[in-house]
Amino acid sequence: MGKKLFVVSVMLMTLVFSMSVVSMAEELVFGYAVQDLGNQYWVTVADGVKDKADELGIDVVVLDARTDSSRELSNVEDLIQKKVDAILLSPWDPGAAVSSVEAANRAGIPVFVLDIGVDAGEIETFIVSDNLEGGRIAGEYLADLIEGEGEAAHIQCQLGYKIPALRGEGFTEVMNEKGISIVAKQPADSQRAMGMTVMQNMLQAHPEIDVVFSENDEMALGAYEAVRAARLEDKVKIVGFDGTGDALESIKEGKLFGTVAQQPYKMGEMGVEAAVNFLNGEELPEVTYVPVRLITRDNVE
Repeated sequence: MGKKLFVVSVMLMTLVFSMSVVSMAEELVFGYAVQDLGNQYWVTVADGVKDKADELGIDVVVLDARTDSSRELSNVEDLIQKKVDAILLSPWDPGAAVSSVEAANRAGIPVFVLDIGVDAGEIETFIVSDNLEGGRIAGEYLADLIEGEGEAAHIQCQLGYKIPALRGEGFTEVMNEKGISIVAKQPADSQRAMGMTVMQNMLQAHPEIDVVFSENDEMALGAYEAVRAARLEDKVKIVGFDGTGDALESIKEGKLFGTVAQQPYKMGEMGVEAAVNFLNGEELPEVTYVPVRLITRDNVE
């Protein structure tokens, strides 16, 4: 074969291969079963999923469980009926989500879990923020704000949630190291309205609270409303977790003191990329950590 003919042949083979990859991507359909699109954090994750899928020419179906594990299972069963090529899952409850994962396993559809873990079932990879370190970062910042002296409160996500619990674990470790007493600890189930109610109860029982760590931004924003209503906004310093748009605006306005920012949009993108890589035959790590960082009034802009 002549040199020119060889080059042309290679170019044609490359073109055919590229076209087949594009064609395969265009035929793929992914499903994303998300726990709660009433929460801005999950809206941002879903945006990352949709935008990356669109960039790659992949159709994606997003279904909202609306904080209901039964609805979540129904959504996953719907995705199975649609014969999607991969299911991305951010469950409402890690235990209840086992049924969803096992249903996908029986159907032979790979599952990729984003941010909230599952207690059992076969998943291909778990993409999650370094939550333990994030909790420690929040604790160190709050301790510095009060120069190591004062009373702290801890607002939790749903009890039994292993991932947010790591945030609380990191925060608690730092408080213990600094000798700062956590005088109140109560779950508010990741909801803004419940965050406000829980904070009201805490302030009634412990009016001398100086700092508050909330395991997500929604609860932190609710907690601030309770603090404002009690006219204690100049005393009580609140830090959340997630880095949502609403939390960043609150920090800019001088309300929340900070948030430990995850990268929810990036997490959504990484979920789609992981699914594509898996379908292309690549071996995935068991866990992929997404870095976190502290956002305060000094660097929020």
